[in-house]
Amino acid sequence: MKTFEDDLNFLKQHADVVVLEAKDSQARLAAVPAMQGRIMTSTLDGDEGMSFGWINRELISIHERQAHINTIGGEDRFWLGPEGGQFGLFFEKGDPFNYEHWHAPGPVDWGWWVLANRGADRAHFYKKFNLTNYSDTQFELSADRKIRLHSKPEISEIYNIKTPPELKIVSFESQNTITNLGSDAWVADTGLLSIWILGKFNSSVSTTVVLPYVLGSEAKLGPVVNDQYFGKIGPDRLKIDENGFVFFKGDAKHRCKIGLTAHRAKNIMGSYDKKHRILTLVNFTFPGKGHKYVNSLWGIQEEPYEGDVVNTYNDGPYQPDGKQIGPFNELESSSPAAALAPHDSLTHIHRTAHFQGSEAKLSQVTEQTLGLSLSDIIAAFG
Repeated sequence: MKTFEDDLNFLKQHADVVVLEAKDSQARLAAVPAMQGRIMTSTLDGDEGMSFGWINRELISIHERQAHINTIGGEDRFWLGPEGGQFGLFFEKGDPFNYEHWHAPGPVDWGWWVLANRGADRAHFYKKFNLTNYSDTQFELSADRKIRLHSKPEISEIYNIKTPPELKIVSFESQNTITNLGSDAWVADTGLLSIWILGKFNSSVSTTVVLPYVLGSEAKLGPVVNDQYFGKIGPDRLKIDENGFVFFKGDAKHRCKIGLTAHRAKNIMGSYDKKHRILTLVNFTFPGKGHKYVNSLWGIQEEPYEGDVVNTYNDGPYQPDGKQIGPFNELESSSPAAALAPHDSLTHIHRTAHFQGSEAKLSQVTEQTLGLSLSDIIAAFG
């Protein structure tokens, strides 16, 4: 694990960096306007503290836009869905759904966002742009990202916990808003957008991801887990606990991804890195059932609005050449599909917190937030 200062000094060699500092702790974060206002990394212990965001130093150093995607990393980056399907944003009309024809939309993948204003612990980024989906629907929109660090009282309120004073914490959020700047309403028949926030984290061989889920029969709620992204996943990497928890290895040793739909998801997920005693929590705005969620699977879809609310991705070697982008693991959340009249807006808030301390104290947090003990998380994969 690199220190926050290590990563900050590297980023400053390549771009202007906005550093935010918490009012009542040593928590810090670094965001970069030239990298779409991404929160690239954070720390809970000042400049010498661990840096939590995965940063692709090799790619950033090149200063050249890549053909398909610029995987530069970051703990909180703004994307838009859906990825694939008849309303997908990552494929042009008529193209086959394969990697050769897959391209991340330029405005959320490359280039500057305007730094509208900033304070000691907050900043506001802004961008206007146009997009076209697979069905040739045109979107004219603006995107606002307001990011800020949380104070200790806010952390207790957000996660509804009594925080042990012995724990070190960094907690932050991005408030993301899209506005329809066009003259036509966005409607389901021609495609809708969703706000999609992804966080790439430095992982270790001992990282386990936890997704709490809603109990109920498959006949009523559908499968617990969607694992159609990169193929089925064995029980050595994915476990569905009958008490309402999905455990997923985040060790960056095997490329795989899962998701939970609105019928199964809750508004919180997390991970634990036993090696470094780091608990990570992500919580987000989730209006729940009755809302459409875009489907990002590649291919023409029968149910384009039965997509996932939460996703987690584990990086790993690509076959057959064995290359790997990371190592990192991801925690992701999505907003409902945005059926917006002209000048209307939709907002999605995505919050990330890292806790470090003794396992006994961390367990108090997992019991209050995720609903299980830290020992249960550790025991999932032995």
